[in-house]
Amino acid sequence: MLQAIGLTSRPRRDLPPAVHDLTFDALPGRVTVLLGPPGSGKSTALRLLLGVEPGRGAAYFRGTPLDRVTHPAREVGALLGDVPGHPGRTARNHLRMLCAAVGAPGARAEEVLRAAGIAGLADRRLDTLSLGMDRRLGAACALLGDPHALVLDQPAAGLPPAEQRWWHGLCRAHADRGGTVLCTTDDPGEAARFADRVVTLDAGRLVADQESADFARTRLRPRVAVRTPHAVRLAALVRREARAARRPVEAVAESGGLLSVYGSSCAEVGETAFRHGVLVHLLAEEPAAALPAHSATGLPATGHAVSAPSPTGHPPTGLPPNDRPAQAHPARTLPAHDRPPNARPGTAAPAQPASPPPEPPPAGEAPTLEAPTLEAPAPEAPAPRPPAPAPDVNAPPHAPAPPHAPAPPPARPRARTPVRPLRYEVLRMLGVRGPALIAAAALLVSPVCCLLLARSQSTTTAAAIAAWPAFLPLPPAALAAGVIGALSFGEEFRYPALATARGTVPRRAGLLLAKLAVTGAAALLIALLVAAADTLALRLAYGVEAGAPPEDRPVLLAGWCALTVGCAWAGLLAAGVFRVTAAGVAAVLAAPVLIAPLVRHALAVPPARPAAGPPGGLGSPARAPGPRQADDWLLSGVHAFAQPVGVALMLSLSVLICAYLFADLRRRTPW
Repeated sequence: MLQAIGLTSRPRRDLPPAVHDLTFDALPGRVTVLLGPPGSGKSTALRLLLGVEPGRGAAYFRGTPLDRVTHPAREVGALLGDVPGHPGRTARNHLRMLCAAVGAPGARAEEVLRAAGIAGLADRRLDTLSLGMDRRLGAACALLGDPHALVLDQPAAGLPPAEQRWWHGLCRAHADRGGTVLCTTDDPGEAARFADRVVTLDAGRLVADQESADFARTRLRPRVAVRTPHAVRLAALVRREARAARRPVEAVAESGGLLSVYGSSCAEVGETAFRHGVLVHLLAEEPAAALPAHSATGLPATGHAVSAPSPTGHPPTGLPPNDRPAQAHPARTLPAHDRPPNARPGTAAPAQPASPPPEPPPAGEAPTLEAPTLEAPAPEAPAPRPPAPAPDVNAPPHAPAPPHAPAPPPARPRARTPVRPLRYEVLRMLGVRGPALIAAAALLVSPVCCLLLARSQSTTTAAAIAAWPAFLPLPPAALAAGVIGALSFGEEFRYPALATARGTVPRRAGLLLAKLAVTGAAALLIALLVAAADTLALRLAYGVEAGAPPEDRPVLLAGWCALTVGCAWAGLLAAGVFRVTAAGVAAVLAAPVLIAPLVRHALAVPPARPAAGPPGGLGSPARAPGPRQADDWLLSGVHAFAQPVGVALMLSLSVLICAYLFADLRRRTPW
């Protein structure tokens, strides 16, 4: 069961909140639709419900706030717009990465691909998928954890009828398994065709909360459009004949000589106009789906309405029998505010089906998946919290809120994903070609710089292997490591795969440690490969003696690896703080360009580079006197880190770690 109590978004400048004091329920085993015209607050309501957007109010999933759910992926699966994935990643790699995030086995990706009908497109990149296939991939992402509730924001908008039927079948299949389905639409005909309950919104407020049968009978009616210069007279004639025949007919005289007749047909209205000599310029039947938005949202139409009373006392309908979809579903669950006090949630009222089920999806039947074995079991749901009193559905759209005390604003949910952060980060990095191309570019550029530097007689072997020309702030290997580190968090915020239902990328300690470990390992690999490639290039170009390693190679190698890893971590932390890749690259370049000169001036280090080491910093240290070689290495390592670039990197990393922790603490504070 899904409960929303008093949801209110942040006020906008000179505008009212997009959602104000919205309260409704979505019950298990049923499809609930939020209906409203564009701009009515449907998408904002879903984002408030999931904690993606800050606001007031409370949302309960089977009686528990989402930020207290042990395993959110097992509780709710969401699709809010397009699939937020890297365009260069394949569908299979994207799902495998998310499997590591939700704690599902890798085989689950193949299951949901088959269930979504896109198994043949598993190796296609995300940027090559059509709109319909991209939406199906979004459905596969939402179903990865076998969630109890599905929250979908206009999943069938803009799709052809066959794809729309597939989505309707998916929602119905999930509800038939006992799950909760909540989706949005701005098409009243679509809402009436497949929903069990329709919650109508306008200007962010609740207009009506109805069963689909009541919605179709009272708010979704086909009409006969008549354009005549005598609209008021013809409306009176239609009303008089309908009263005499005891038929429920409603006539609405609108502006511009337009008359809308509900509960009648073209033949009946035309005969009435012919018998009384009323001139008619237009006479046409319009289905319910073609009505304007205000006719389906319960807002009054332009003009005045004149209706004939119904002999049964019910409002006039005029809806054909085959357009009444409420009887097409075998069970009806009573809403929370209509249940008896002793009734359990999910109590169903039987109803006999009166129309055939929707057509099967084009790619097979709607998915019926087994629950995967996840890392953490789903928690037992506590007793559901009593809902707030139901609002008055007959109140105007901007009526004051019901006099119930709203729940206190909960803290913004903290995502508990990824469950397997190390595996997630490895799959994220290896799933695209960007890091591999950056490393390959470093392996190609570094030997060229090495050979150019080796032509100078004053360049030592260690300086040549570092491949650090004077015109570059950092060697190619360190620059490549810094860019890869910046992409680790930069791509998370640009293509937030972890934010499908939970907002921005979480600043979790597990995710940070995994990124530090993976980017550090990648930086070490690049440093070792570049050093080996440069040594091999020197031997091939200038002979074995030119490529001979220096005597203090362990210390030089340690400093070289420290420089590369430090650049990678500086880019990663800066991108995590400022949420953009460019900030990470700028932080990497700031260490040698801005901070190192200040450090050199503070330490009174001459600007000339050491003759026996890489230019600019981590060079060949002086031998410290001592009887043991271990002491020499220790003192040499301290001397290496005392170089200007080493001190600059350490200062940058210290500042970035503090900024990252401050941003984390600030994010945990509710607004």
